[in-house]
Amino acid sequence: MESKYYENNKTLILKITEEVDEHTAQKIRGKADYEIKRYMPKKIIFDFDSVTFMDSAGIGLIIGRYKLANIIGARVELKNLSSSVRKIFDMSGLFRLVPEVKQDKMEA
Repeated sequence: MESKYYENNKTLILKITEEVDEHTAQKIRGKADYEIKRYMPKKIIFDFDSVTFMDSAGIGLIIGRYKLANIIGARVELKNLSSSVRKIFDMSGLFRLVPEVKQDKMEA
């Protein structure tokens, strides 16, 4: 996972760079929690651009970070979802909690 923080608008982008299964989700969870606590952002964007496979562990990964974000007053968004990842999130009802960003609103 790669992370990038934009101080001017307090946005943390977490780019997932690997398949998301139970094993990798555990590693990503630890890194994501560290970065969120480190920067205390107002917005957290999970970028799934490089994800080709994800199982149900990805749902838990996002819901857990969503709960942490609520504690610190941040919101979570999802970006660059493949059709298979989008389908998993859609079937789970995750989009009722966490919106998908269809286009780049900001990156600078």
